Amino acid sequence: RMSTFVCVADAASILPGHGRTVHVQGREFALWNVDGQFYCIDDQCPHRGGPLGSGWLKDGQVSCPLHGWESDIRTGACLTRPDRPVATYPARVVGDKVEICV
Repeated sequence: RMSTFVCVADAASILPGHGRTVHVQGREFALWNVDGQFYCIDDQCPHRGGPLGSGWLKDGQVSCPLHGWESDIRTGACLTRPDRPVATYPARVVGDKVEICV
């Protein structure tokens, strides 16, 4: 199956330092804005599936709102358990829209 970019949000609707869960093709992804650069990861925390799009972002790391597991939104590395990374997906801004590659 070929990967394609899909429009998921207006870039201006996600302020720097904020994120949200976006729904694409029956799946959920966490989309984050770090100083104008967008990053996309699986929305489910590798611990208990908490919604990472509702987590807290600090220094490029999201903390799961359920149990605090931390993951790097740029690389997908799980800081709490390095053996449990989160999948990452390319994100880009085209015009005023954010697209992710799924």
